[in-house]
Amino acid sequence: MTSEALKTFDHSIQDALELLGHFDALNSNPPPPEIEVFKRAGIVMALAALETYFEDRLIEAADAITRSEKPRSHLSDFFRDSLESDLKFFHTPSTDRVRPIFSKYLGLDITQGWSWNNCDSPTARIELNKLAKLRGEIAHRSVRPISGEPQTSKHIVKREDLRKYIHFVQQIALTTDLYIDKEL
Repeated sequence: MTSEALKTFDHSIQDALELLGHFDALNSNPPPPEIEVFKRAGIVMALAALETYFEDRLIEAADAITRSEKPRSHLSDFFRDSLESDLKFFHTPSTDRVRPIFSKYLGLDITQGWSWNNCDSPTARIELNKLAKLRGEIAHRSVRPISGEPQTSKHIVKREDLRKYIHFVQQIALTTDLYIDKEL
């Protein structure tokens, strides 16, 4: 059964796909430097959708765990309050952040479920960390081309890479959902 968190993610990831579409619509050969922002923004939006998915999925699972308690106990309230507090500091969804929080609240290493077609769990963990690092560089360091100066370096995000990153993020969310459903 598809979680509400995955349904929200499927809606949110459309922002990244639309940014890719805008880049394609404005692209010429060579691409004008000012449209590179669409690819960078696409990475940021894809990781934001994944971050929100992880948060929503944890809350959804916590609700399922504590819902059965009638009346709600102090332990149940503590569990939910603790999760809420931890989520305030959960930001970039790297493996090093995702794995411990899911383990703490659900007792699951969800990264074990991250495998599909030609991607296994260790590769997915490495790739998510690389993508999280790239998002940080984009969001916190100006990688914008300087107007009037010759382009001396490669673009930080290539068009095909953005497409692959979006697909990768979609697979992480889908396999996480399937794994949690199977294990809980």
